[in-house]
Amino acid sequence: METLIELINQQLGNELYARYVVVALVAAAALAFGLSLTVLVTGLATPFRQRIRVLTGRYDKAHGHEGRNKVISSLDPLTRHLLPGKDWDKSQLHAQLVHAGFRAPNAMSTLYALKVLSSLVLFGIAWLVTSFRPELTADKVLFICAGAAYFGYILPNIVLDRMANRRIRAIRNGFPDALDLLVVCVESGLGLTAALQRVGQELEVSHPELSEELHLVNVEIRAGVNRIEALRGMAQRTGVEDIRGLVALLDQSVRFGSSIADTLRVYSEEFRDKRMQAAEEQAAKIGTKMIFPLTFCIWPGFFVVAVGPAILKVLEVFGH
Repeated sequence: METLIELINQQLGNELYARYVVVALVAAAALAFGLSLTVLVTGLATPFRQRIRVLTGRYDKAHGHEGRNKVISSLDPLTRHLLPGKDWDKSQLHAQLVHAGFRAPNAMSTLYALKVLSSLVLFGIAWLVTSFRPELTADKVLFICAGAAYFGYILPNIVLDRMANRRIRAIRNGFPDALDLLVVCVESGLGLTAALQRVGQELEVSHPELSEELHLVNVEIRAGVNRIEALRGMAQRTGVEDIRGLVALLDQSVRFGSSIADTLRVYSEEFRDKRMQAAEEQAAKIGTKMIFPLTFCIWPGFFVVAVGPAILKVLEVFGH
């Protein structure tokens, strides 16, 4: 170990920096050994798993994703220790994954595996970049690498949050069209289940996210799930408050025996009024929001053009 430190110290000219390099190499070697051992054990169990998939008829589907998920699955022993231990943190992260459209059982483990991979990749990139800057001290290099690793650790959460918000926004934008189509289908004589199926088919091109959720509701209803429970599950998966309000209103309509068509029509009118009020609210905020660009962008240019020549003339007069 000391010999290795001396060799690295001869190249770098800094003993503390050389010790950091040795520690990083040992950590990388331990991690590589652990990953290699995991891949080896997984490879030994692969024939048994392939036989099970062949017998269950899922070989073709699983075989196509096996190579792509091999690196992610090899990090499971490491990510198992990184998973959140508190139930509220797990439920919050799970809800965010569902809102983003990831409903696989191993979605959380895959997320933490990506966090580990991104941390290692950004740490290596930062280490490689700082190696070309010999004027940096060892403390600065360590701080930069640690910051890069931390950013790599939180980067998947940032991407997941953006994906969840984008999907929620897409479902919210498609909900008015779905509600109008649902009202038309129910008033034309279709039942609620058939209307949901027809609306899901009509929205496959324009709003595929909402169409997917409606198809999942139809599958759950066919599997024996209560219709209101299936709709409530869709509201939880999407995270859209408007859908949750519609489900609550349909639940009351079913309990009290009122007409579903009248309920949908009333909710559609109220939702249209709500959208109009939201649009008016956004329009009323424009005047306040325009103060900042007017003050910092337009007003300085106008001041220079309008008052600038007068100021120059005054300076010229006083200069004489």
